[in-house]
Amino acid sequence: MVLGAGGAARAVLYGLKQRGVADILVVNRTLDRAQALAAHFGPPLQALAWSDLPGALAGAGLLVNTTSLGMAGQPPLDIDLSSLPRETLVTDIVYVPLETPLLALARERGHPIVDGLGMLLYQAVPGFERWFGVRPQVTPGLRALIEADIRAKTAAR
Repeated sequence: MVLGAGGAARAVLYGLKQRGVADILVVNRTLDRAQALAAHFGPPLQALAWSDLPGALAGAGLLVNTTSLGMAGQPPLDIDLSSLPRETLVTDIVYVPLETPLLALARERGHPIVDGLGMLLYQAVPGFERWFGVRPQVTPGLRALIEADIRAKTAAR
């Protein structure tokens, strides 16, 4: 299940379809946008209205938030995870804050979680290479450095 219908959702949906995921739900606050993405990619994508989210969570094995909800300075992503199976991986492409309210709630419920910093780092690699002619390596040390910088800047707020 992918929440959102913007460019990041498009990238995530493409990746899921390329990997042969059998059932992919795209849920958006504007149903028309979700339907347009589902039509663009075709099966196995199915569009759902935001109001369908609570009932659909029970069958999700992966939940990806690609909306701006939960990002610093944006409204919270206010969803009830009580029907989400405990083994469902919850990920949020947001990286400021590193642990969004969605991820905090999922962690408290015992779900495996993934923050958005990895996506940021790996999508920066080709751009950096084009600009500077050197392909950077995403290492645990690089992640730790960026993570520390984000934590320091968000703690100062």
